[in-house]
Amino acid sequence: MKRNDVDILEVSTDSKDCGFDEPKEEKRSYLGSKNDKLGGTKAPEIIEKIHEDAEGEETVNTMKMKIKKPEEERCENMWRLKTLNPSNYFYIRHRTSLLCLPDPRFSVIAMAIRKLLALSRRRLVPSGHRSTSTTSAATLATPAAAAPSLAKPPVMPYDRLVQEVRSKIKKLDDPDPRFLRYASPHPDLADHTPILAAPETRVTTLPNGLRVATESTLASRTATVGVWIDAGSRFETDETNGTAHFLEHMIFKGTESRTVRQLEEEIENMGGHLNAYTSREQTTYYAKVLDKDVPKALEILADILQNSSFDEKRIERERDVILREMEEVEGQTEEVIFDHLHATAFQYTPLGRTILGPAQNINSITKEHLKNYISTHYTAPRMVISAAGAVKHEDLVELVKKKFPKLSNNPITASQLMAREPAIFTGSEIVFSSLTTTVCDIQVRIIDDDILLAQFAIAFSGASWTDPDSIALMVMQSMLGSWNKNSGWGKHMGSGLVQRVAINDIAESVMAFNTNYKDSGLFGVYAVAKVSHLFLISYEILCSYHRSVIDWYTGRLFCVKRPKHIGVVGPKPDCLDDLAYAIMHEISKLCYRVSETDVIRARNQLKASLQLHMDGTSPIAEDIGRQILTYGRRIPVAELFARIDAVDASTVKRVANRFIFDQDVALAALGPIQSLPDYNWFRRRTYMLRY
Repeated sequence: MKRNDVDILEVSTDSKDCGFDEPKEEKRSYLGSKNDKLGGTKAPEIIEKIHEDAEGEETVNTMKMKIKKPEEERCENMWRLKTLNPSNYFYIRHRTSLLCLPDPRFSVIAMAIRKLLALSRRRLVPSGHRSTSTTSAATLATPAAAAPSLAKPPVMPYDRLVQEVRSKIKKLDDPDPRFLRYASPHPDLADHTPILAAPETRVTTLPNGLRVATESTLASRTATVGVWIDAGSRFETDETNGTAHFLEHMIFKGTESRTVRQLEEEIENMGGHLNAYTSREQTTYYAKVLDKDVPKALEILADILQNSSFDEKRIERERDVILREMEEVEGQTEEVIFDHLHATAFQYTPLGRTILGPAQNINSITKEHLKNYISTHYTAPRMVISAAGAVKHEDLVELVKKKFPKLSNNPITASQLMAREPAIFTGSEIVFSSLTTTVCDIQVRIIDDDILLAQFAIAFSGASWTDPDSIALMVMQSMLGSWNKNSGWGKHMGSGLVQRVAINDIAESVMAFNTNYKDSGLFGVYAVAKVSHLFLISYEILCSYHRSVIDWYTGRLFCVKRPKHIGVVGPKPDCLDDLAYAIMHEISKLCYRVSETDVIRARNQLKASLQLHMDGTSPIAEDIGRQILTYGRRIPVAELFARIDAVDASTVKRVANRFIFDQDVALAALGPIQSLPDYNWFRRRTYMLRY
């Protein structure tokens, strides 16, 4: 029976009390229950043990089991002990099994068991009905004994542990949507010393919504302190695109109390380093200084964020600086590819805009634009003061209270702004005739024969930061891997994509990428075609060939430089075809053929990469600030590793079928790419699975 959800072992000397018939055979039998902790393979061992200890007495006779119906699974179950004498039975109710043994009075061990059962029975019996001797089931069946106890049963430590576990499981079943919630968050380690020795990340939220987060390593002699702001280029409009990056430049050009010269001298006199960067969703200003200069560095950060002067002459001078920076970026083909990849993947949405903005916007940004951006987006609830290294949390909190009194407490969050203009993935490609032309179609292909390298990026819609499958995509990125010809190794790497590219010698480099945003992402591969197969045929020699040969050369080898009368130039025939096929084959293979060995290798590589990235106070401060803005907390390394270890081959195939199988793709390409397959070819390869 049960009282207050506590199992009670019931003892009886009458077979009819327990509602079972007498055994009709002496042959010992056993029926196990896989859910019975006392059943299975252990029950026969228990029987043999009692039989050996009771040597010389009456032996075990019969054993049966009564399997109750599913609807009665909450009821009590029974182990029954019997002897050859039908009038002398001993019963124990527990689980779903029935055990028949000699009378316990004939065995010392059985007597000990009987005593324990009596004590467990006595614990929940009212004090007025307790006795010093073992009580039979018939006696306990009286109305007085069956009456409910007035006193509450004691709460055992195990019961409290069960309640705590149930409450934690309930929280895991319904987690905060801001938190990363994939697989098991509990680390499975033999030694928890690394977890206990890891420094604690402390977070304090001020009344105005500003958050202060620190990770103290007092043994360090340096520290990094910075401001992470939940604002970037995606919070701009088409007319103001480029304001966030322009503001990053102007923020260091003097304040109401410091000129540019004074600001630079203070940083140099400390021997520190002051820097900033802007992304599509975040803006960061940070300083790396000695431990004794942390208050001074925080004061400078507070001054430039709250009291910038934005001198008109400085604004005009900075326009030229940014325009020159844009020219430098246009020469970095990888930056160009990914900017155009965002433009085609997120067409007509904020994520499709570039960080620097178009040149016409740079020429039209004014002082009012900068101030409006600060008042709208540089608010306390959207900012995090992050520090790592030789800092004390309490001291930093007091400094922040004194140095940041002017921040607005506008309650509008970045999520509310993104809900107005969400990021929508559009599968397409954009075609350009050169680097300087504008978008003329729904294709992105920059055909420029003066560029010797053929480069392209293929991307699928990815996961957001808080998507449950974001961890699996990180593992898939490690499975595809990255490789560069100059690295000197690749043919023996575990990645199938790297092996194909390195062995066939069809590319200069390949790189899998996984970019996360708050409501979307990009997952794919960036590749650069091999240039060792470039060759030149003079125009005079080409003209001496038959017309069919000339047509073949001009059709297969991509271009004829007629203005310079040089001839035909281009990579090896079908080089881009082979490279495109290798990439799409290995990506699509994740949907149906994944080995556990590859997953384990990718998990280990991912964990090692994350650990190596956290070497230094600046990466730690950056990680704290980003995670506080993204998840609302700092995810411990042990928890993150536990989530990574929970990814297996079946998980990879499930996630790949969600994001890759028969899904639209975005494509951006640059250089001599005439032989690159068209968009429909790439789209078909997402569901044409070849073994």
